[in-house]
Amino acid sequence: MSIEDRAKATAKDVEGKVQEAGGKLTGDREAQLKGKAKQAEADVRHSVEDVKGQAKRAID
Repeated sequence: MSIEDRAKATAKDVEGKVQEAGGKLTGDREAQLKGKAKQAEADVRHSVEDVKGQAKRAID
């Protein structure tokens, strides 16, 4: 598990939440959707890191 990769995924998640919230405040549906997409990307990145960690533990 790369701490750096997890930190990037967390940053992407926060970025997406901020963008979604900004879109809600301004009524910008496109910004909301882009924010949600960034959050989904972050979830995928976290899942990849989880699988990598499990594989490493299985090998060790």
